[in-house]
Formats: sequence, C-alpha cells, structure tokens
Amino acid sequence: MLNFNYHRPQSLAEAASLLGAKAEGKALAGGQTLVAALKLRLAGPTDLVDLAGVGGLKGISREGNNIKIGAMTTHAEVAASSEVKSAIPALAALAGEIGDRQVRNRGTLGGSIANNDPAADYPGAVLGLGATVHTNKRSIAADDFFTGLFGTALGAGEIITAVSFPVPKRAAYVKFKNQASRFALVGIFVAETAAGPRVAVTGAGQSGVFRVAAMETALAKDFSPAAVTGVKVAAQNLNSDLHATADYRAALISVLAGRAVNQARGG
Repeated sequence: MLNFNYHRPQSLAEAASLLGAKAEGKALAGGQTLVAALKLRLAGPTDLVDLAGVGGLKGISREGNNIKIGAMTTHAEVAASSEVKSAIPALAALAGEIGDRQVRNRGTLGGSIANNDPAADYPGAVLGLGATVHTNKRSIAADDFFTGLFGTALGAGEIITAVSFPVPKRAAYVKFKNQASRFALVGIFVAETAAGPRVAVTGAGQSGVFRVAAMETALAKDFSPAAVTGVKVAAQNLNSDLHATADYRAALISVLAGRAVNQARGG
C-alpha cells in the first residue's frame, strides 16, 4: 500500500506553496497518467496536491488572435467547444482522438503537457501551433517548454494555468495510433502560422515531441503534400519498440506529414 499525504487546496497560491515545499510532491489534475503510475508503483510521491478545487483553471475563451484554454479543461470540453472548432478545428479534432471517452472526460490539457509523455497528442499541438504556456509565475514559449523525455521547463511550485494557441491560417493533425491505447505511434501536427509553417512530431522521438525544420522550410516554399513527403527524417533518434521500429516510424513521419498538409489544404 502506498502512503502519501493528500491535499486539496482551494487557491492557486496554496497549491503552489504546497508543491514548492514538498520536494517529492506531485500535482494531481485529471489523474489519467499519475493514478495509473501509482497503481503500477512507477511513482511514489510523498504528497498529492489535487488541483480540482482550485478556481480559475478551467474555461475556453478567444483573446485577440489566440484561443486561451485553462489548464484544468478536459479533452472532451476542448473537443466539443464551438470556439475551438471555429478557430482551430485541428485542435478540436486532436482532443477528440485522445484515449477513450473516460480519458477524455477526466484528462486535462495542463496535466497532459506537464507530464509530456512522448506519445501524447497535446504536445504536438502546443509545439505545432507555437503556443504559449502560462503558469502562476511566467509565460513560456512552446519551443522552450518541452525539455526532453517527460521533461518540461516547469520549476518547483510552478503550475500551468492556461495555454494560449495562436489561430493559424490552416492546420491539421494526423496520427497513426496504437489501437489499444490510442496513443500516437506517430502523430504529425502541421500548421501554417503567421510566422511561417510549423511541423511537430509526437510519438516518434526518443526525447519526446520535436519539430522538423526541413519540412517547415519546404512548406514555406510550397505548402503541398509533395513538399514534405520527399523529406526524410533519420531513424537514429527515433523510438523502436514492440509496436514499431525506428525505421518504420521514420517512414510514417513523411507519409503522415503529407496527409496532414493535404488535410490542412482541405483535401
């Protein structure tokens, strides 16, 4: 039996104070990853800080050219949001493909990206859209937020409060999923943004989500499927497991990137 202290703070300041004081403490959002890790004895925190009672961490709003989503907003709420569907349909579609119905109704945006599972979908959208992650202390650009396998730029006592997603000119997300877990063996988020094309890959990298600069350069010249299907990604730093080899994942990246671009173009 695991022994830990359970806390249910009522404010963001209280939650941050608890997490800052507990070196081995963990924040509990939707619990879809952490609870499973506890059951398998893969995690053994001294303290669990439940964020469910903290106000102001849920909701979806349009702020200028950004869709701002609260960290405790569930995947199901993002998928069903008329605001998200209208502004960034690719993001709504991505949320609707996460896990099963139970996972989508319990799992949260903030919990997903804070965990930064290498096969999770949301990191692809955050990096692919060039989003900004807001915390109780600062705002972090997507390119600076993900730091490696299950790693993020979050510090002690730092809690994600919301994520701002810039509305792209067009975007799409395509994934080849594990049929049992629905995690991405490879997922590609392609977006044509005001700053240029962005291509993010999840599910394939040994260090987690990453961008493909060569594809972005090609799309800047010609936003077409042919521009990316000819770009090959080296298998050297890709995952190889019982589900797919690194070489297979490398081939999938090119194929799925082409499909994502075609979908973004309305094909």
